Amino acid sequence: MCRLLGVVTRVPVPLATALDELAVPFTELSHEHHDGWGIAAWTGQAAGPRIVKDTAPAAGSGLWDETLTGPPADAALLHLRLASPGLPVVPGNTHPFTAGTFAFAHNGFFAPYDALDDLIDADLLAGAAGDTDSERYFLRVLTLLRDTDPVDALARTAADVRARASYASLNCLLLTEQALYAYADEDPASEPSRRRGPDFFRLRYRIDGDRVVVASSGLPQPEGEWSVLPYRQILEIRRSSLRVSVHRVAYDSEVAEA
Repeated sequence: MCRLLGVVTRVPVPLATALDELAVPFTELSHEHHDGWGIAAWTGQAAGPRIVKDTAPAAGSGLWDETLTGPPADAALLHLRLASPGLPVVPGNTHPFTAGTFAFAHNGFFAPYDALDDLIDADLLAGAAGDTDSERYFLRVLTLLRDTDPVDALARTAADVRARASYASLNCLLLTEQALYAYADEDPASEPSRRRGPDFFRLRYRIDGDRVVVASSGLPQPEGEWSVLPYRQILEIRRSSLRVSVHRVAYDSEVAEA
């Protein structure tokens, strides 16, 4: 299992500044979630977000520290990996997975890992960098993004997984040129959910004056300051305005704004 952290700020700042009090405790989670890390951040490039990742643990990594204090960004997702059994710790399996202006990170697993393969466009599947279920999750989202919007693509992909596979969690972050999206979904009857407890796969978000943060459990998240993202709902944080929407999906028919 993995840990996720996303942030959108009103103006570009170094990630260490954007994350503030969360930077150190999130890094500390890599003592358990030690099978690599990755960061996608919009730092002003026209072509897409800046991607930095490594197969070493984040804690003690000079590259991790340099990335947090590096070029200012106004939106980013961060991922700490705890590899599923049998999946090697190699660059091709390290999140985030990227394509053009899209970056994606997943916390959880589904089996079989190839359950979505026949729903993925052939050119995308042929370009897979690794052999994880998480990358297949992203490739199915990319397939749908050719014809629809991110909220619908995430909701439909999650429904595809539920119909075709067993899963523990489908929690994910999707970073686009326009927004950061977070999706929450868990099977409470799965072995990891039962072993880890009811809070492990919760995603929470916090709206401050100049930033919005969304994060996995394991960080300081005082009640009253953080809101739970309910299961099978999608959080959307617009880069241009910090506007926050929570989409209650069956698919994107119902929207509530915070």
